Amino acid sequence: MDLVTLDDVRDAATRIAGRVVRTPLLPAGWDPEFWLKPESLQPVGSFKLRGATNAVARLTETERARGVVTHSSGNHGQALAYAARAAGAPCTVVIPEGAPTIKIEQVRALGAEVVLVPAAERLATAEWIVAERGRTLIPPYDDRNVIAGQGTIGLEIVEDLSEVEVVLVPVGGGGLASGVATAIKALQPLTRVYGVEPAYAADAQESLTSGKLVVWDLARTHRTSADGLRTSLAELTLAHLRERLDGILTVTESEIAAATARLVRGARLVVEPSGAVAAAARLFHRDELPSGRTVAVVSGGNVDPAVLAAAVAA
Repeated sequence: MDLVTLDDVRDAATRIAGRVVRTPLLPAGWDPEFWLKPESLQPVGSFKLRGATNAVARLTETERARGVVTHSSGNHGQALAYAARAAGAPCTVVIPEGAPTIKIEQVRALGAEVVLVPAAERLATAEWIVAERGRTLIPPYDDRNVIAGQGTIGLEIVEDLSEVEVVLVPVGGGGLASGVATAIKALQPLTRVYGVEPAYAADAQESLTSGKLVVWDLARTHRTSADGLRTSLAELTLAHLRERLDGILTVTESEIAAATARLVRGARLVVEPSGAVAAAARLFHRDELPSGRTVAVVSGGNVDPAVLAAAVAA
């Protein structure tokens, strides 16, 4: 399978420069060898803006005029809506019913058309829109341009902390981990890169263990509060993770909640549960990880107000 390369990631970095925020590394005050990469500071509140911006930038003029479509629980939809608006391209986002209201509202606020469907029908609906309206499908993670855009996070981590020894990355569909691992391993082969996912949505761990793609049904993954990580891998992302990830850990719902509270109160970051899983691995599974200077990617901050209030009160 044709995997994304370091050159692809570097090209993406050039393409998105000035269009996304170059987020800083924040030292965690409670741990002298721990830093946070707060992608929650992006204009749309998540890392997804990187991949969406790179993918939209690679469209032809004709494709931009016809518009784009995606299927997303919210964060990628917001990112694509933002990138499409900046490029003057129409955008439709197919969102599964039950997604957080705040994410749906934000997609609409960015000028995109929202189509709500049962979760099992979101890909088929997006493909129907491609066929009927001529729009270009930009998937949330199963796309080389999207993966390359997400990989720019890895470039920045190495630039800001060249002596980094461990990088922790949330895993849902696997695009973020695929891109970050691609950049880190090409630049710093000795740095260990670990994926982190909820125990209630541990299909990536099972896929890597079995050596083949394993898909958990939606009823099973819906149990986790980390709604952005309920999606299964694709063959493309599995191929990247199999070759470039050093391992994958799972975290419990109580650990996710505690990590969310720690990031909100201790790092003063607005973070959603999906964005807290990598920090949860450092907080609660340190004995399963190599020692040394560690960076956790805080992937997003589009959190339901009630969840945020509970984290602050914890």
